[in-house]
Parts: sequence; structure tokens; C-alpha cells
Amino acid sequence: MNARHVQESATTRLQRLLTMVPWLLANQGVATERAAEQFGVSTDQLESDLALLFLCGTPGHLPDDLIEADWEDGRVFVGNADAIARPLRFTVDEALTLMVGLRALGAGAGLAAPDGVLGALTKLEAATGETAGLAARVRVDLPAERGGEMLARAQQALHQHRRIRLRYASARDEVTERDVDPMRLLNLDAHWYLEGWCHRAADVRVFRLDRVESLQLLDLDGTPPAHATSRDLATTPYQPGVADVVVELELEPSARWVAEYYPVESVKELPGDRRRVTVRAADPGWVRRLAWRLGGALVVTAPADLVAAIREQAHAALAAYPPQVRS
Repeated sequence: MNARHVQESATTRLQRLLTMVPWLLANQGVATERAAEQFGVSTDQLESDLALLFLCGTPGHLPDDLIEADWEDGRVFVGNADAIARPLRFTVDEALTLMVGLRALGAGAGLAAPDGVLGALTKLEAATGETAGLAARVRVDLPAERGGEMLARAQQALHQHRRIRLRYASARDEVTERDVDPMRLLNLDAHWYLEGWCHRAADVRVFRLDRVESLQLLDLDGTPPAHATSRDLATTPYQPGVADVVVELELEPSARWVAEYYPVESVKELPGDRRRVTVRAADPGWVRRLAWRLGGALVVTAPADLVAAIREQAHAALAAYPPQVRS
């Protein structure tokens, strides 16, 4: 049976190859059709995988270091792959780390643990024996922070599919009120975030719960639109939009903290302990306010229209003061 070839990620293919090599070593001479059926791929895909194995092996990259594969006569033979002849297994440290992480996810500061998490933890504990006992002695407490009460309400809204109204203080010194259809809750770097469809922005947004000043459950259906998709938040909750304005800032030593407090795309050290950073802004208004607040410690150098707007509005504000104050 030839499975249809479909687009797949590099991770998926790597997982198949790591499983394939031990199986082929244990089934030398298996027909290519049988091997393809075993792994749910077409024979063309199987042969492509086997060709890739020629480039894989142990460090050194000499011919004797690479895996050997032969399938020209319709049967597959694999050699020089003893290093991965057995399926990969966790070390004690790896298993312990994973179990503690699963316990933290299961605890979830009050969140209901997904069945998959509990199932994986149960299997790991059964397979690791003594290591599971070590993991059981570790207590994981995620900080409830100021958003602890907000977290409970957000969880309720998520489970009941109810829309919520947020009063939110962003990192841009801006307080807004938003109606949000919750999509998921997640913990990143010990902070809880709510991802949802924001009706104000008409797009998916991520809100840090310790910056939520108030959270009200509304008697409205909170099911997000069908086209609302979760963002990839593996590294950071901040996800720039394609329409965002790229802003360049130069920071004096007293304003270096801006590069740590705000999400930046690049940081370049300048003479005199100064910095040049670039940020993305969906609404450059917060950049203007930050520049006025910090005075000469932060200078916007690009884009030109934003620089001109900041200069013009600063002059207008200065003109409102009596001459003796301006001097």
C-alpha cells in the first residue's frame, strides 16, 4: 500500500527516521513496500528517507562514519548504524526534569490538567521506577502574582465560553478597555497570559494577567471567530504584526532599561554606554509618549515621519509655557 505523500515538518521527518533505523536493523531485507506501509509513507518517500540516511552518522563525516542503506533490489538493508540500533531513552536527569515539568503543568496554578499531561506523567512514572519517587518529592508552586484572581476568572470564562471585558494596562503606558473571546491560558517565564480574540483590535491578542486591572465576565457568547488562530508563543508572547512600524531609538545610559523592558528586535552598543535599538509598534503613540517622558535620554531617529511628529508636538507643548519657563 502506497500512502499519499504530504508536506511535513522537519521535526516529523526526524522522528520517523529515528524510529525507522532501529526497525530496519531488526528487519533486514524487508520489502520496500512493507517498510513504507509500516511507517505510513509512500515508497518514494521511503526511498527519499533512505537517501537522506547516507548523509547521517557519527561525528567525523568520513565514509565509515555514515549510515549505509541499500534498497536497489526492492529490499532494504541498513548497516553501520549500531549507535542508534536501540530506541532513544531518557537519562535519569532528563526523565526527572520532564516529570517535574509535567507536574508543574498539571498543577497549573489552579488550571485543570489536560488528560494528555496526566497520561504522559503516569507512563513516565511507571517506566522510571525510582526516578519517579525523586520527582514526587519536588513541589512546584507557580507564582499566583497579582493576576491570581484574574486567572481564576479567565479560566471560568474559557470553560464557559463567555466573553470578558478587560481593563488592561499595557507595557506601553496605555490603559484600554477591551472585549475579548478567550482562546487559551498559558504560563511563560512564570507569568500567566490570556490569548483571545480582541474585538477592539479585530485580531488575536495576548494579555499578561498581572497587567489586567479588572476582568468582568459578560453574559455573551465568547466563542472566537472560526478564522482566529493561536500564535506561536514558544519563545515570547509578543508577536509583531506585518503592518507594525519599525522604530529606531538611541538610548542614553539612563534609558538603557528600555531595551530590557520593551520587546526589541535588535540592540547595538554605542560609545559612551549608549544603545541603539529597533522596536516594532502597531501604534507609534506609545513611542511618542515615551520619548517626551524621557526627554533627551531617548531619541527617536527613524522613521522620519515619526521623528517629525515628535519634534512638532514637543515644540507645541513647549510653546504653551511662559517664556521665562521655557528659558
